[in-house]
Amino acid sequence: MAFDPKREDYQRLALRFAHELDAGDPMIAARSFASFGRRFAQDRDSLPQSDSDRAFHLVTLATDLIDYQLPFASDEQATSIVSRGRELLEEAIALDPDCHDAVRMLFSPSEAAFDSRYLFLREHEDEVRAFCEAEAKSAANEAGSERAELATTLATRPYLRWLASMAELALICGRNLETVRLCEKLLSIDPHDTADARYTLALAYAKLEDDQGYDALMARYPQLSPSRPPDDGWALLARLALAHKRNDLDEARRILALIVKIYPGCEYALVRQSELPDGAFARILVTPYSEDEMIVAISESTVLLQEGNDFEGRGVLGSWVSREATKLDPEAAEEAVRDMKAAREGGY
Repeated sequence: MAFDPKREDYQRLALRFAHELDAGDPMIAARSFASFGRRFAQDRDSLPQSDSDRAFHLVTLATDLIDYQLPFASDEQATSIVSRGRELLEEAIALDPDCHDAVRMLFSPSEAAFDSRYLFLREHEDEVRAFCEAEAKSAANEAGSERAELATTLATRPYLRWLASMAELALICGRNLETVRLCEKLLSIDPHDTADARYTLALAYAKLEDDQGYDALMARYPQLSPSRPPDDGWALLARLALAHKRNDLDEARRILALIVKIYPGCEYALVRQSELPDGAFARILVTPYSEDEMIVAISESTVLLQEGNDFEGRGVLGSWVSREATKLDPEAAEEAVRDMKAAREGGY
């Protein structure tokens, strides 16, 4: 499902607009609400909003820059994008010191070691949870019964994102049992798994070489994500890693072939194994079963692919996956190798 900041921005103002209209004439209110979409798109500032709404809108603008423009920017553009993103986040916090999304995004991996960032998030977790719980209770009371569910959901999401970031950082730092605990906590709060915690959890079970935990997670997929079976890139790469750790190479090859079937043309990505910056707001939005989704899954699976070392300087699993993917599509592999060489020579 993942988090869509633009959609949340729209929903926040829609709720506030509806609340403002509640006290008026129902017919006038209906006509006024019909114009909401146009006003949101063309004259957002004319809509009723609080400082927290304005702060979240700034977070939305910063997310577009940092998560969706920065990865494709030149070095010269990157400096400007990062600077502008920071300005937007700092402005958001000035408007609303309790804008926890902005606080979390500002404390980025580029400014602190992964472990330091994880410890920062852990230190403030209880504070964020208490604030979001109070906001959710207040939002439910103000929104009225028909809109209470959405209001409480939106109020809780900053805490879900806080936990999701903690889980992702814990995995990178090798705190695998802590990753499992945090993901299970997320799933207990949000059974529909808006944060896609199951992806991080699958990788953690593979790191722990916990086949039973992995199998139990796969059995829960119908409840967590009714619209999608356990055939996403994260689940399949974790499954492949478990087979490889057992030295069941026939099974590992079968899973690799399944990955290529589900994600046609992904051999290039499997050979190159690019590391992308993690989404600052949340895991970036990608189309299910797209090449982009596979690239993101591979990037987050670096914790598995780069384990150990081989003669090529890659992890043992990463090297094996690259060799096997080369057999499946030599031309794509040759292109990936050329691009990796060009990237090294160009310093990017």
